[in-house]
Amino acid sequence: MKTTRREFVQRALKATTLTAIGTPLALDALAGSSPATTAPTAGAAAIQFSQIALPYAYNALEPSIDAQTMEIHYTKHHAAYIKNVNEAIAAEKITYASEKDFFANASKLSDKARNNGGGAWNHNFFWQCMKPGAGAPTGKLADALNSSFGSIDKFKEQFNDAAAKRFGSGWAWLVKDGNKLKIGSTPNQDNPLMDSSDFKGTPLLGLDVWEHAYYLKYQNKRPEYITNWWKVVNWDEVAKRFA
Repeated sequence: MKTTRREFVQRALKATTLTAIGTPLALDALAGSSPATTAPTAGAAAIQFSQIALPYAYNALEPSIDAQTMEIHYTKHHAAYIKNVNEAIAAEKITYASEKDFFANASKLSDKARNNGGGAWNHNFFWQCMKPGAGAPTGKLADALNSSFGSIDKFKEQFNDAAAKRFGSGWAWLVKDGNKLKIGSTPNQDNPLMDSSDFKGTPLLGLDVWEHAYYLKYQNKRPEYITNWWKVVNWDEVAKRFA
């Protein structure tokens, strides 16, 4: 039976509520800039995660991503990750002072801290990967993509394949590893900065392939969501991270 928009919204809200009490999710990405962290208050050493302001209106990425999905994704799912990771940091007395250290020690963290920390950071990273009107990669970034993958089209094909074949929930990534560019994926909310991740590097571009990121508009058609996502990729931001 086809899921209605109302049924999907109700399920999304229910899933968010479960997340808020510590249901395992998983994490993924970390790069040069650190939008997810606020400076510790005086006398405190522990990192705190915060939710960046969405860089555009909920409907700004239509028709690639619909306004209702964006609003639920940002205000419910992402907000829950922020709340939960900060609760875990306080309850477990986690004292890592930076995102880099937090993820470099992911294997030592509880499921709640690791999974929600990943969800908090990954989504801050993801929102900045997009903007209205995609354009195309240029300059040194375009040269690197052509050199690494043969062409921009071949790069997209490999990235699409990684995103489409990620079983269940997760993320697809373009990362910089030394002087190399690599494509891969991670499960749940894991990211390439985690010491526990099988796929490592500095994230340049990330795509959320959890169903809550696309199901209202695309339902089970993940490849269609991936194809349309390229129309809103913020190549200026990717180039900044690459540099």
